[in-house]
Amino acid sequence: MSRSRSARFVAWAAVSGVVSAGGFLAVAEAVALLVDRSASPILAVGSFVIDIVPRPLKEFAITTFGDFDKPALLIGLGIAVVVAAAVAGILQYVRPPLGVIAMIIAGVLSTAAIVTRTGATFLSAIPPVVGTIAGAVLILLLVRRLKAWRDSVSDGRPDAAASASPVIEAGAGSPKTAAPSRRGFLVMTGISAVAALAVGAGARVVSAATSSVEKLREALNIPAPRTTVTIPAGAELDIPGISPLITPNADFYRVDTALTVPSIDPSTWKLTVEGMVDRTVELSFDDLVGMGLDEYAITLTCVSNEVGGGLVGNATWWGVPVREVLKMAGVQSGADMVLSESVDGYTASTPLSALTDDNRDAILAVAMNGEALPLEHGFPVRMVVPGLYGYVSATKWLTSLKVTTFAQDEAYWTPRGYSAEAPIKLSSRIDTPRVDAPVDAGAVKIAGMAWAQTVGIGKVEVSIDNGDWVPATLSTPINDDTWVQWYLDWDATPGTHYLAVRATDSAGNLQIQERAPIAPNGSSGWQKNLVTVR
Repeated sequence: MSRSRSARFVAWAAVSGVVSAGGFLAVAEAVALLVDRSASPILAVGSFVIDIVPRPLKEFAITTFGDFDKPALLIGLGIAVVVAAAVAGILQYVRPPLGVIAMIIAGVLSTAAIVTRTGATFLSAIPPVVGTIAGAVLILLLVRRLKAWRDSVSDGRPDAAASASPVIEAGAGSPKTAAPSRRGFLVMTGISAVAALAVGAGARVVSAATSSVEKLREALNIPAPRTTVTIPAGAELDIPGISPLITPNADFYRVDTALTVPSIDPSTWKLTVEGMVDRTVELSFDDLVGMGLDEYAITLTCVSNEVGGGLVGNATWWGVPVREVLKMAGVQSGADMVLSESVDGYTASTPLSALTDDNRDAILAVAMNGEALPLEHGFPVRMVVPGLYGYVSATKWLTSLKVTTFAQDEAYWTPRGYSAEAPIKLSSRIDTPRVDAPVDAGAVKIAGMAWAQTVGIGKVEVSIDNGDWVPATLSTPINDDTWVQWYLDWDATPGTHYLAVRATDSAGNLQIQERAPIAPNGSSGWQKNLVTVR
């Protein structure tokens, strides 16, 4: 057989592997729809990758892709699956049964990823096992049909024979049916591919449609708060390019470890308070909101926020103080940490003192900017704690609070190189003018944001072209837990200019000048931008 023909059959073997992998995933998704909707191999493996990815790669993904880090991961996994499946098909073609073995190994790994996740049951193993069987059988059949096509070509029979009519071979005394043809292989491959796509996509659509909690969220009647936040006059500056005082829900940053947003019915949601307590407390959603809601204005910051970055946002929240819930359980002496856990197994370590401090509004939030929490921001209940980076305080989809000690327990990010305790660093940012948007010469407003949760901003200063630090005008703060806006009038001249900003908090502490990376406890440094004036 010619080299070109040989390469063609190898390529079709790769296609056979990809189609077989599609069958594996499609059958697994369909079975998961019946027994355990969370037992999706691709999502389970994706979540596993999120858990084991080295910290530098995690930081790179967040910095590079922002809110699209999870779609990027899924695309990357999809590419990896296609490549691995193609290799499996080639192996089955040249060295059987290595392709089938590769399919089984993939099934074992995906099964392990599924059964080791939080909330898995014995039923969770069924979808990947059945999917593995389907994928292994399919790759065996497709490659067998491919080889029959190859052999028919090698024997000199027509490459594109489509007929099943009898043919007489030399020396044969009776008719013999023609070998499976090229058309037969292509029909089998095409039907398998279309079926896999239809079954897999259909299963995901049905699962999303029948398990969606968006309608439950929209119909949820959350009692109005007893107290509300008053936005003082002068709190928001009318300056083009500056971030809004209250970040809209749709624009609020999202950083978490959930590859897919958990679907939680508030009518079945429970919060358990346990550990070093006098009594275990279990609260339903109605129990929690029945304690009485109040409105709070709090700025949240992600530890992955680079100097001048956008992983920070300000919102109003309706919730119940965590300290009131902890009082119900009776915290025992010796405890110094509360380990909060999400429904998907994520944990955060929050200093007990931050949750019991009467002067700090650490809350269990049920609403954001006047509406029930968006699904991606923790519906139905999440934690919001002023003054601490989100990875140690802002657990979404909250399901339990364990009163414990830092010596006894550690949270999700601690063994991955982040500090167990992480107070937010005093920071400031230039929103306008931007480095990528030249401005016209003349009157220009340099403006941005500054935050120092629980302390408040005392002043913001700007330096132009390494000149003297000039005090900026601050907006009226809502409270010490929210960011403030600031601006400085500048008579800009044509050319390029360096703009730098720094802040001082209400206690007189100056923002740290030295640059530091986001690990282990947040970035630091003064932002300095090079802007162009026309």
